[in-house]
Amino acid sequence: MASGGYLQSAALLLAVQLLCLGAADADQETGTVIPAESRPCVDCHAFEFMQRALQDLKKTAFNLDARTETLVLRAERRALCDCMPTSSLR
Repeated sequence: MASGGYLQSAALLLAVQLLCLGAADADQETGTVIPAESRPCVDCHAFEFMQRALQDLKKTAFNLDARTETLVLRAERRALCDCMPTSSLR
């Protein structure tokens, strides 16, 4: 009796798998095809992406440059203040 239950379970599992595979194949066949004329080219998208990435890099480089300049000036001022007495700076 126990083997009959296993056999029924295996048959049910096989039927479910076949139904799932059939549904997946049907989804692929009924998909709509977009004409090539109405699809933007992949190269255009890649170019736009690279252009935005380059702009972001330029902004980041400018921000880092400005921040570095500020830090260098601050370090120079500290070094100058360490060498000279505070009364001579005023």
